[in-house]
Amino acid sequence: MSLPAGLRRSPMAWVTGFMLASLIVLAVAGPLFWGAAADRPDPSAVLRGPSATHPVGTDGLGRDLLARILAAARPSLLLALASVLLGATTGVLLGACTAVVGRRARRLAAGLINLLLAFPALLVAMFLAVVFGAGTAGAVLALAAAGVPGFARLAQTLAAGVAGTDHLAAARVLGLGRLRLLWRHVLPNIAEPLLLSVTTAAGTALVALSGLSFLGLGVQPPGYDWGQLLSQGLDRIYAEPLPALAPGLALLYAALTFQLLGEVLAGSAARRGPVVRIPAQRSAPSGPADDGQVLQVDGLTVELPTPAGPVRPVRGVSLSLGKGEIVGLVGESGSGKSLTALAIADLLPYGARVSRRTLRLLGADLGTLTRRERDRHLATGLSVIFQNPASALNPSLRIGTQLTEAVRAHRGASRARAVAQAAEALRRVALPPSLLRSRPYELSGGQRQRVMIAAGLMVRPGLIIADEPTTALDVTVQRQITRLLVDIRRDTSAAILFISHDVALVAEFCERVLVMYAGTVVEALPVTRLAAGARHPYTRALVASVPDLTADRDRPLPTVEGSPPDPLAPSPGCAFEARCPRRRDRCADEAPPLDDLGSGHRVACWYPLPVTPAPETVTAS
Repeated sequence: MSLPAGLRRSPMAWVTGFMLASLIVLAVAGPLFWGAAADRPDPSAVLRGPSATHPVGTDGLGRDLLARILAAARPSLLLALASVLLGATTGVLLGACTAVVGRRARRLAAGLINLLLAFPALLVAMFLAVVFGAGTAGAVLALAAAGVPGFARLAQTLAAGVAGTDHLAAARVLGLGRLRLLWRHVLPNIAEPLLLSVTTAAGTALVALSGLSFLGLGVQPPGYDWGQLLSQGLDRIYAEPLPALAPGLALLYAALTFQLLGEVLAGSAARRGPVVRIPAQRSAPSGPADDGQVLQVDGLTVELPTPAGPVRPVRGVSLSLGKGEIVGLVGESGSGKSLTALAIADLLPYGARVSRRTLRLLGADLGTLTRRERDRHLATGLSVIFQNPASALNPSLRIGTQLTEAVRAHRGASRARAVAQAAEALRRVALPPSLLRSRPYELSGGQRQRVMIAAGLMVRPGLIIADEPTTALDVTVQRQITRLLVDIRRDTSAAILFISHDVALVAEFCERVLVMYAGTVVEALPVTRLAAGARHPYTRALVASVPDLTADRDRPLPTVEGSPPDPLAPSPGCAFEARCPRRRDRCADEAPPLDDLGSGHRVACWYPLPVTPAPETVTAS
C-alpha cells in the first residue's frame, strides 16, 4: 500500500518515519545485540568515563552504559505503550458510553469524569505508584489510571458530536443495543482523533514512566530503563556529565518521535477525505390496527428546557395515518414538524419531555410497552428518512454494511442473505448493487437519499416518516424521490408521513395535508381542497406564496407577513393572531379548537375564510 501523496512530499514525514523506524529496530534488536554486554560486569572498569572502549562510560559494576542504554529501549518503550493503551482503552470506553446510555447513567459518567479531572495527572500517578507498590506493574497501572480522565473527557466531547447525528438516530430507530451502537456507530467516528491523541500521549507516558523510575517508584533492579539509568548517572553529572545526559538524550529522542508522529498523522488526516453501517431487526413488524390505522396520535406535546425556561414547540398535535396513505405535514421552519416526527420515533434530544393522550403504532399503544418492547416495535415498524443524507449515513462505514446491519441484528439474516436483500433494495430505488462497496462521500446527494430510502425498506416498515427528504436536492431529483416514495407506497402498502415546507410538492402527491403553525395543527384537509378550499388564513397565505409561471414578474413574490410568535411568551389566543388580516378581539383571548367541517376537513380558526369561487392550481415554477 503506497503512502498518501501528501506524506510522500513532506520532509517532516520522512524524518519522523526514519526516527520511528530507528526506535522499532532498536527495541527489537537492542537486547539481542547489546544485552550480553549490558549485563556483563567488569570490576577493572568501574565508574570509568567515556573512552574508545566505553563511549559513554561504565556504571558502578563496570557495565557498559551505551549497551545498557540501547538495551533499555525495549522495556522503556513497551512499558510506556502498555500504560497508554490501558489508560486510553478505559478512558475512551468511559467517555464514549455517554453517547449511548440513559440520562441518569450519562450524568453519573460525566460527573465521574469531572471529578477525576480535578486532580493533576502526575500527582495521581505518583500517589498510585506508592499505593500499588514500587515496581514495573505498579508504575504502569498508576500511569494508566492517571491517563484515564484525559482520554475520557476527549472521548466524551467527541461522542457528544456523534450523539446528535442523524445516522445514530437512524440506528436508534432500528433498535440496536447500546453495545452495538457504541462499537459500530460511535467509536468508528471518533477513532481518528483518539488515535492521534494516543500517539502523542505515548511520548508523555514515556517521560512520566522514566520519571517514576528516576524516583525509585518504577522499574526496580536488576531490571532497568532509561529513567533508572538517568538516576544512576546523576551522582556523577559534575565529574562525568555524559553518563547522566546520554539516557536523557535517548528519552528525549523517543518522546520527540512520538510527538512528531502525532503531528504528521494529524496533518495527513486533515488532508484526507472522510471514510459507514446501518442497523438491523429480529421480529417481523406487526400489521395495522383492526380499523386499518397505522399511526394514531392524540394530544402530543413536546417540552424543551432552555436557559430562559421551558418552551413547548409542539402543543396538542393530533394526527392519524391509514395503511398505504400518504399524508403531508407542512408549515414554515420552526413550526414543529420535525419535532413531531422525532417525538413519534422516540428520538427527541436529551432533556425533552413528551406527553400525549394516545400514541399507537401498528395497533400497539407505545405508552403501555416497556422500554425494550417499545424500542423493538419502533425498530421493526417505523423508518425515518432524514432531510440530510450526508449526516444520516455513517461516514465510517460502507453502504453495504449500513444496509445489512438492521436485518442481521433484528431478523437474524445471514451475511449472504442480508447482502442479497441490500442489493435488491438498491435495485428498487434504481441504484446498482455495486454501490454496496462505496462510502457515502463517493455518492451524489440524490444517490445518498435513495440509499436512505433503501435502508428504510430493509426492515419492511409499516410507517415511513420522510422528514424534508428533498430539501437539498434539485427539482429534477426531487420529483424522482417523490415518485419513488409513491411507488414504494403502492408496492408495500406502507403509510408515509411526508414532512415539507414546500406546499406545491406536497400538493402534487399527498392525499391529505396537515398544516402546522407554532406547534399546533391549524388545518387538516384533503389535498384536493388545498388550492381552492383552504379555510385558515395561514394555509391560504402558504398557498398564495407558491411561485406561479403566470405571476407578474414586476411585482414581488407574495409572502406571509410578520414573524412567528416567541415560544417563550405564548399567546393565550390564536398563535397566528398577530399576522392574521382577519383578526378580532376574540382571537387574542381564546385559542380556537380544531373544528370539523365535514369530509375530512378541520380548521382551527374563529373566522375561517370562505371557499375560493374559482379553483387555483398549486404548482411550483
